Amino acid sequence: MPEPESQNGLRQEPEPEQEPKSNPKPETETEPEPNPQPEPNLEPEPNPQLETETEPEPEPNPQPEPNPQPETEPEPNPQPETELVPTEQTQTQLELESGSVADPSVNNADLRETAIHSNDADTNPSPHPQLRKDEGSRTFTMRELLNGLKNDSEPEREDANSPYSPESQQQQHSDQNNAAMDLINSVVGVDEEGRSRQRILTFAARRYATAIERNPEDYDALYNWALVLQESADNVSPDSTSPSKDALLEEACKKYDEATHLCPTLHDAFYNWAIAISDRAKMRGRTKEAEELWKQATRNYEKAVQLNWNSPQALNNWGLALQELSAIVPAREKQKIVRTAISKFRAAIQLQFDFHRAIYNLGTVLYGLAEDTLRTGGSMSAQEVSPNELYSQSAIYIAAAHALKPNYSVYSSALRLVRSMLPLPHLKFGYLTAPPVGTTIAPHNDWKRSEFLLDHERLQQIPRGEQRQVPQSLSGRSTDAVNGDKKTIRVDIADIISVSACADLTLPPGAGLCINTSHGSVFLVADSWESLDGWLDAIRLVYTIYVRGKSDVLAGIITG
Repeated sequence: MPEPESQNGLRQEPEPEQEPKSNPKPETETEPEPNPQPEPNLEPEPNPQLETETEPEPEPNPQPEPNPQPETEPEPNPQPETELVPTEQTQTQLELESGSVADPSVNNADLRETAIHSNDADTNPSPHPQLRKDEGSRTFTMRELLNGLKNDSEPEREDANSPYSPESQQQQHSDQNNAAMDLINSVVGVDEEGRSRQRILTFAARRYATAIERNPEDYDALYNWALVLQESADNVSPDSTSPSKDALLEEACKKYDEATHLCPTLHDAFYNWAIAISDRAKMRGRTKEAEELWKQATRNYEKAVQLNWNSPQALNNWGLALQELSAIVPAREKQKIVRTAISKFRAAIQLQFDFHRAIYNLGTVLYGLAEDTLRTGGSMSAQEVSPNELYSQSAIYIAAAHALKPNYSVYSSALRLVRSMLPLPHLKFGYLTAPPVGTTIAPHNDWKRSEFLLDHERLQQIPRGEQRQVPQSLSGRSTDAVNGDKKTIRVDIADIISVSACADLTLPPGAGLCINTSHGSVFLVADSWESLDGWLDAIRLVYTIYVRGKSDVLAGIITG
């Protein structure tokens, strides 16, 4: 698959291919439509009442026959007794349940009269109501009390037509599973290897579909099924329309959405979801739809980093998504997004010093920023970095990436473009404020701003009034070097133990730099915090290249 070209002529380096679950996919990114959740039924559902059967009127002289209530049917919620007018049938039944025998002398006229008197009593209550023989305090059976208590404690059953009922959710999952399986079954690999791989993916998809049918809340199965759909999209020919790559990625995004709803801490799902979103965005060019997809991808990368901060791959891909987004947004928003992308690449390198992809990508974004700054022109403040300095920084990162991976043709091509922007025969040139030679603590007035050079062997201070080119024959392991009659600060790369930013009251105001060596610590102060980031990265990269045994490659780059 050809590497994507950027506007500045440098191509971005993708991530390695994705391994199942633990090792996520390449840097390619694209966004799914969020899984549509069923809208809640805003109309209140009626409280299900038991239907009462209409029974014929009994004979005038009813015979007392037992009419037990079924235990399986819940009793209706008890209502206040004053609101109910017992019918002839229910009156007889209540007397039977309470252990009394129905009086055969009570006829229909008496019952109707009782009902009329009860209503009158409700309307015009008398202070001393007279009770008839068929009225009075009702006696409840134990069965009625227990059933009433059971009805009060049991939750109401959900309507089967509700979108949140188990039957509705099961049907929804079944429909989604069938749609996803239809997409996977229609994928045919472009070659024999692709067809063989697709057969394995189809088998895996069936297993995950079965697992989800058994347990719709199995987020692991949903996550793995999304990976299968995402991998299947890679087996689709670019010109295929049935199924299309975008349809498979969209379905994968839906599965990632479901999985993260069930398990909001599943950082791998957020990471691979962002990759799928980015792949979809790339298909749409520089459109408004693509802009929205890139924004969604950056949000998912951010979530993945929040859940797993120790992921240089997520930080690198986050920076790439921001870099793509910066090419679409209006010009007034571009520089802020680009500088955010730079910070993500830098954070990835600080987690893994030999992460050559992030190193190279940082070089490309700095190159683009230099071209934009040069194109727009205008006055620059003292805090802003000049275009020439940005070009030089870009060349440092691309040279370091090539030194770590000299066989990568992308890095080699980019290096040929930017090598002339290095301060040859050195890697970096700049200014640092340093104390007098041989001292680490000195009055602030004794610290002087001077030139420093960095190459594959050492960091060297240039004495005042001398040319920038320092003879490369200088050797030795001491921190202080003698150049003629003048002493200068020199730090050999082989002696470095650690490099870090520091803030100490003994240092002059500014961005402090501490280099711990086997001979002691060296303290320097950069002109700004942004300048300090450049020095920190450059020294760390040279040291990493030395540890990896690639110093000769770096020496060949800067010495020709």
